[in-house]
Amino acid sequence: MSRWTEIKVGAAGDGPYGVAVAGDEVWTTLVHAGAIAQLAAVGAPDSSAVERFELKAAGSKPSVIVAGPDGGVWFSRNGDDKIGRIGADGSKSAVELGGSPYGLCVGPDGALWSTLMSVDVIGRVTVDGEVTQYPIGTAGAFPAMITAAEELWFALNQGNAIGRMTIDGEVTTYPLPTEGAGPVGISAGRDGVWFVELLAGQAGRITADGKITEYPLPDRASKPHAVVATDDGGCWITLWGSGSAVRLDAEGAVVEEVSFGEGTEPHGLALAADGSVWVALESGSLAHIHA
Repeated sequence: MSRWTEIKVGAAGDGPYGVAVAGDEVWTTLVHAGAIAQLAAVGAPDSSAVERFELKAAGSKPSVIVAGPDGGVWFSRNGDDKIGRIGADGSKSAVELGGSPYGLCVGPDGALWSTLMSVDVIGRVTVDGEVTQYPIGTAGAFPAMITAAEELWFALNQGNAIGRMTIDGEVTTYPLPTEGAGPVGISAGRDGVWFVELLAGQAGRITADGKITEYPLPDRASKPHAVVATDDGGCWITLWGSGSAVRLDAEGAVVEEVSFGEGTEPHGLALAADGSVWVALESGSLAHIHA
């Protein structure tokens, strides 16, 4: 049996980008098509179980998607400055946020938190649609992905740093040791927060006391994009530039690589309850790496 299964969820130009596991369902954003696709059951063998939700908003660019605390799925709409939602009943709604929302997570307070890339702000949206915005205090930092532990952590792509924010909006930034690293993905884990450096070809981890350790990847040109922490203290990382994903152990060593093929452009990834991993391939598919 192959280590992974490919499931078509859209045409080549639709651009599966973010992915989330919500119960027995797998959801992915189709960034170029302005749509969301739902795989009705984890482990479904083919695309016959895929349902598509058209946002009917040209240029909305749905990007990062997460399972919400209210039974729906929430996603950033980077192209039209909104946070979208699809309810358990299939209903669609959106909240105006501004500032090119991109990274998205559920915070420790049960609200949705998003990076607003173009204005250097972190936005907070409650499940009732109440919006609050918190400037990060660094101009031109281009906040990318965001994750939650006891506080919020986010990658500052152009600021070359990792940011940390309390739910009251107090921000601390931690400059990266490597110049021009271009951090993008970030994920809170057992022993700290994992992140990836797109331009430096490295993974990194920052602990609660601000200590940063960087781990060079075997292919420094592989363009690591997204990361998800695993229960054993390690993580999975998508390598956008090399069409693959790698698994790191708790010490930062690469212990496995799964190749999807040239031109697949893996972006977002999510960990399922059974330990399997779902990866969005911009070429038009989801990859399911079996546990």
